[in-house]
Amino acid sequence: MITGTGVDITEVRRIRQAVEKWGDDFLRRVFTKTELKNAKTRVSFYQHLAGRFAAKEAVFKAAGDSRLSWQDIQIHNNQEGKPICQFLNGKCKDINVHISISHVKTYAHAVAIITKKS
Repeated sequence: MITGTGVDITEVRRIRQAVEKWGDDFLRRVFTKTELKNAKTRVSFYQHLAGRFAAKEAVFKAAGDSRLSWQDIQIHNNQEGKPICQFLNGKCKDINVHISISHVKTYAHAVAIITKKS
């Protein structure tokens, strides 16, 4: 049973500007160490970050839990390349999140669907 949905679109330019303005402070506040390590291996660094940013925003909207922080959500890919949402810090143990991320040169878009664990 679906209990929440969320969607977000992010301008790649805004992520680049945030990194240029606030540098590592911005990156460490929004992304986990694992997410940053993975992003640094990507050719399209800012597009990749924008996709992860949009995915986290979509998860925030779908979960509707104001206690969630940027560091409570980690977005990575499984072995087949499918994006996966992992909750950290003991948060949201009773839900599954299904996410989809797309990006082009200027925009990143993500959708999150939440279901209860059975």
